[in-house]
Amino acid sequence: MNPLRRLVISSAALAPLGCATATFDSGIPVAAPKKIPSVRSPQLGQEWIYSKFDTFSSRILDMVTERIEIVGPEVTISRSNRDNANLASEIQSSWGMITTDLHWGRILNYGPAILLWPEQMQVNWSKQFTTRYSIAGYSGNSFGWQQYMYCAGWEKFKVPAGEFTCLRYQNPINFQSDDANKVDCIRHEIIWFAPEIGRWVACASSGSYQIQGQIGPVLLENSTAWKCVPGSNTYVI
Repeated sequence: MNPLRRLVISSAALAPLGCATATFDSGIPVAAPKKIPSVRSPQLGQEWIYSKFDTFSSRILDMVTERIEIVGPEVTISRSNRDNANLASEIQSSWGMITTDLHWGRILNYGPAILLWPEQMQVNWSKQFTTRYSIAGYSGNSFGWQQYMYCAGWEKFKVPAGEFTCLRYQNPINFQSDDANKVDCIRHEIIWFAPEIGRWVACASSGSYQIQGQIGPVLLENSTAWKCVPGSNTYVI
């Protein structure tokens, strides 16, 4: 089977496991805007606050504040948790191209950088891309990463921070684990992205893998979801 087709099929099968139990209200499908919105440019001081929770138990895991600290050739977004402890920063080589990613529970550095959101805010747009990633502190080792991003549709989507017109897109991902015992590693994201704030307002993710040389059930990991909550300074000028 074509590797890309296998990736998409495998991820589609995975999605209900990690995402269906997330406590998101269903988005309301809407027609694409007559004038497709451009993505808001980054501004110093703009911030978003997200509740992070387990999609199976709905238990709140953390409250994470993300704030734009540096805008230049690179964009740096600082992060802190609910105890006001500093977390590692997200780094984009340019707006919308991520090089340092914190959303998978470990600090991943991509080379080359990969898309954070679709290049075109249009339904049925899609793109496949590959990169390699390393884990912070272990830059001498890198691993393969294959991703297929596609746009599913426009929705009115309500989160605690308000209601937004969002482009919903999905990221099926096939990657090589840094743990040689893990094979057939798949991740899947569903993202509701609001161009007007230049950030996503909700995200649900799930992952799976199998153990090398063992016949058994698929093992799940990274089943989390994020919601934008009140206090987010999304419209700072």
